Amino acid sequence: MKQIHGTNLGNWLVLEKWMSPAIFKSTGTEDETWLNRKMKASELAAVMKEHRDTYVTEQDFRFIAESGLNMVRLPVPYFVFGDRPPFSGCIEYVDLALDWAEKYGLKVLLDLHTVPHSQNGYDNGGITGVCKWCKYPDEVEFALTVLERLAERYGRRSGLYGIEVLNEPISWIVYMTAPSTGKAVDKEEAKGSGYVPLPFLRDFYTRAYQRIRKYLPEDKTIVFHDGFRCTAWNSFFRQAAFKNVALDTHIYIFAMENFVPFAKPWVYKIYLNACMRQVRKAQKDIPVIVGEWCICNKYANKMEQSVMTVQERAEKQKAKYREIAAMELSAWKETAGWFYWNYQLLRDRETPTDESWKESWDLSRCLRNGWLQKEDFNQ
Repeated sequence: MKQIHGTNLGNWLVLEKWMSPAIFKSTGTEDETWLNRKMKASELAAVMKEHRDTYVTEQDFRFIAESGLNMVRLPVPYFVFGDRPPFSGCIEYVDLALDWAEKYGLKVLLDLHTVPHSQNGYDNGGITGVCKWCKYPDEVEFALTVLERLAERYGRRSGLYGIEVLNEPISWIVYMTAPSTGKAVDKEEAKGSGYVPLPFLRDFYTRAYQRIRKYLPEDKTIVFHDGFRCTAWNSFFRQAAFKNVALDTHIYIFAMENFVPFAKPWVYKIYLNACMRQVRKAQKDIPVIVGEWCICNKYANKMEQSVMTVQERAEKQKAKYREIAAMELSAWKETAGWFYWNYQLLRDRETPTDESWKESWDLSRCLRNGWLQKEDFNQ
């Protein structure tokens, strides 16, 4: 298959507050678990239906295809089948995603984005500050059954590219430096939280491959996140004799900006070169996909507004964004492909509470603003 040029459909079936703050406003909660705990069931059902019906639609799939992309990565929660109350399932929307993808010539990578008790302690892992899924054998088994059922349900669909086993199981260094660590609402619930050890992850990946491949034909890809340890796998995948697999790594230049005070293109280039050295090493054994990246950066956003007209500022910002986008896309050429995070942030129907959202960097706005262009995806 030609190189993947895709986008993530985050915040559709797995909520993240920063992308849909209005949903969380009435409860004051920070993640999907606490939203379900605090909101009345009848109200929550209506809110979730309205969100899922409107946040991503068939028109979005058509726009994605028309924009020159060939794939979407679809994060799904562990309660996708509706068997973990109080959470409401969403499998019918996964059905729609496959239908729409096939209609418009796209492929879908299904990504198990959350597990019970979380694999990273992020809000995108379902519950902030709690990370102990790997310590519950029953819940590890449950995650495997979810993957198995997804493979059985969609394994023969022409629109399925493959299944990603688990999003962002956290490493020790990332867990220790993550802003969400120690921020659990219920401190008792968070007791015992920690990183996901590499030996456990290797064993889980082996079991997941075996369970998924029972239903997934070999022309469908099984994807494994690197667990924030891109070079730690050595020859694991080759020795395991897995067929048609890929490694997913996430590279964000704005994450680097949290540790480096210089928002300059040369700094980004150094960072990207370092990341790509790790990717090249990993690709000796397994194809690597950049499953999440974006052009969000301080360099493009920081400008002296007082000395420019609105139009001048817009043109200068466009040039800066395109400069950084070209740098990133050039790096990704060495990989098996990429998925932009995210297709959208706030829907146009929502009113931003922060002026900066007017220049948000989701893919749909990047395309409308000219920061990314269809031609960029086909070079």
